[in-house]
Parts: sequence; C-alpha cells; structure tokens
Amino acid sequence: MAYFLKRDFPLLMQNNIAYLDSAATTQKPMQVINAISEYYKNSNANPHRGAYKLSLESTKVYDEARKKVAKFINAKSENQIVFTRNATESLNLIAYSYGLNNLGSKDKIVLSIMEHHSNLVPWQYVSRKTGSTLEYMYINKAGEITDEEIDSKIVEGTKIVGITHVSNVLGTINPIEKIIKKAHSVGAIAVVDASQSVPHMKIDVQKLDADFLVFSGHKMLAPLGIGVLYAKSELLEKMKPFLFGGDMIEYVYEQNATFAEVPTKYEAGTQNVEGAVGLSAAIDYLNNIGMNKVQTIEKELTNYALEELQKLAFVTIYGSGGTENTETFSDSNNVRSAGWNNIENKQAGVISFNVNGVHPHDVASVLDSENVCIRSGNHCAQPLLRYMGLESTCRVSFYIYNTKEDVDKLIDALYKTKKLFAKWIR
Repeated sequence: MAYFLKRDFPLLMQNNIAYLDSAATTQKPMQVINAISEYYKNSNANPHRGAYKLSLESTKVYDEARKKVAKFINAKSENQIVFTRNATESLNLIAYSYGLNNLGSKDKIVLSIMEHHSNLVPWQYVSRKTGSTLEYMYINKAGEITDEEIDSKIVEGTKIVGITHVSNVLGTINPIEKIIKKAHSVGAIAVVDASQSVPHMKIDVQKLDADFLVFSGHKMLAPLGIGVLYAKSELLEKMKPFLFGGDMIEYVYEQNATFAEVPTKYEAGTQNVEGAVGLSAAIDYLNNIGMNKVQTIEKELTNYALEELQKLAFVTIYGSGGTENTETFSDSNNVRSAGWNNIENKQAGVISFNVNGVHPHDVASVLDSENVCIRSGNHCAQPLLRYMGLESTCRVSFYIYNTKEDVDKLIDALYKTKKLFAKWIR
C-alpha cells in the first residue's frame, strides 16, 4: 500500500530519496497542499472578526477543523481543543497556565527521562519558580519504564506527571494508561506528549483519561505552525490564559479586561487558519487509510528494518521493545540489542543506532550522499542520551509513504559508510 500512497507526495515523487526522518516532520500529500491552496483562493479572511461573508467562511472552516480534531482523538467536545503553533507551545501553555498556579514547595513533578526538551525544560522552570521538586522515571536497557519505577516515583505529593507516549529517540511505546491511572491515584494530573503517537495510532483521550494531551500537525502530514492542546474541560475553565490580546478577550476597559470563553481565551491574535485547514485535510487523509492500517504499515516496516539492521555487526541499536534485558543502565554505553521479537505493542517506527567508531553526523552525511535522509544528533533529548552514556545517535523514523526499498537504500548506504570509515569502525 505504501507504494500507492507515495504517489500522493510530490516531494517524494520528484526526488529520488529515502526520506527517513518523519519523527522530525512529515512530507505533505497533494490533498493537504490543495486544501491550503483552495482556502487561500476562495476563503481567505480574518476569522472571528468581520460580519461579511468571506470572514464568516474563514471562521467556519477554522471551527470545522477544531471539530474534526476533537473527533479524531475522541474528545467529548470541540471546546476541549485549543489550537497552538506546535506541541512545544501547547506544553508551555500548560506549564505557565496550570503549573505556575497550582504547585508549591511541598509538591513534586515527575517526568520520564525520555522526554523531549519541550516536555522537560518548561517543568524545570516551573520547579524553580514554585520551589517544587523535579524527579525522573528512568528506563532499563530495553528502553522501558518498569512498573517498579512508576510505583516508586509517582507517590503522594506528586502533582504533575509528564510522559511522552512514544519516545522520539527509542521508539518505546510507554504504558501511559498505567501511568495516568497511577498519577490520578495520588491526586496528580497527567500531561501526555503525543507528538509521536497521534500520527501513528488511534488515540482515544477519553479512554486514556489524559488530563492534558498535546501534538503537532506537521508530524502528521499537516503544515508547520499548527499544534493542538487537548485538556479536560474543568481544567481549561479554571486555568488562566497564557497569551493576551486580540480575540481572546470579552471586554477591555482602561484598567482591566474579561476573557472569552474556552477555548477562545487561549487563542490570542489572528490564528493560523490555513494551518487548521491543512490539519483538517491531513486528518481526512489518515482517516481514509484508517489508523489501524497506518499502524500496521509502520509495524511491518519497522520489523523489516530491525531485522536488516541486526545483520550489520558494525551497527549498535539502542533500546528494544522485545529484548529480555531488564537491567538498568550503568556507566556502560554498549547497549546493543540481543533480539527484536515481540515488539508488537512496545516499539513504534523510530530506531536509533550508531555505526561503531563513526560520529553520527559523518554517517548522516554519507547517507545523504546516497539520497537517504536520516536524523543525527541528540534529538532534543539530551538527558536521555546522557543517561545512556551517549552524546548523539543516528535515527531513522518511518511513515506511511515509506517502503522496504527505502530500508534497502539505508542498508546499502550503511555498507558504503563502513567502507569509507573502515579503519575507524570497531
């Protein structure tokens, strides 16, 4: 099916590349590109401002996009959906509007060591400002958070638990239902970074019982600059706005102001309507495929890639959904996987690895010369890599337009890397 889907992506069809960096951002299908173009040609105006037909049409498409997002993640109401620029802004909104106003010196914030900087640095700030304690749930060599770690860290006094649904480095699918339930049992709220899960699997926020959940449109075929914050209604009603200005107000007087109702009170200024239109079209595209099918495509491709990478003795793979090794990390930086079975519910389409003895940036450059696009670096997760005894890794990440031929290109390019750096490879 991926062969057929690739035809919808003009950049991939016009360039002979294996694009393996979808965890950073995805390519855009013509259906999304056309939807944005049609908006600008037929409906462009400032929403929620004018009483003329064009402005009303822009308002309509913006509001319809909100309804579509709510349905996509099974929110009870579209009023639980706040549009932001990206998941990073969504997380900052939570930190500023909820965290700063609800934590004190006796409280604790618990994060996983796997968090993207966007779900880590804001909580460092909140911790410093409120005097609260910041602690981490660490992973074992399989790249997983154990039940013992969850139970020992999320205890009485914990007020906020921040957890990535899927690690953007290891591809680990975290047991967030268990973590959310544990958070609630001690009176904490759960903040879920779903940037690497919403694009790849069916998400039901009611079933998860998440208090907050965030994701970015650009990681799910939509344009850059549109993000989503989902929150339970009672939280949105009580929280204070993060940004102030046009559209989020009700009345403004010389010395004070009142704010609009949820979710408008969190959306200051002219909004990214074209981004919302693109996100709406991206959801239509994914729904047309079916999220179960999306997950199946990626699972098969991930299995194939892991099998092929394991054959390369000069490559070290980090983390595993199926390894039986449950020891915690120590000072060792050699965490090569011993097996890749049973990744069914633990491993998403993200794989980090290194070519032994070769810097990841050099690997990425060689691969680029072979038209294979991968990520190299710390992946905005420095604490995780430092905990693993690493500075950086190579990362491949898949989406629905990738094929086994893309993986084969990767493997061939890695053999070229081995040849070029033969005297350095361990």
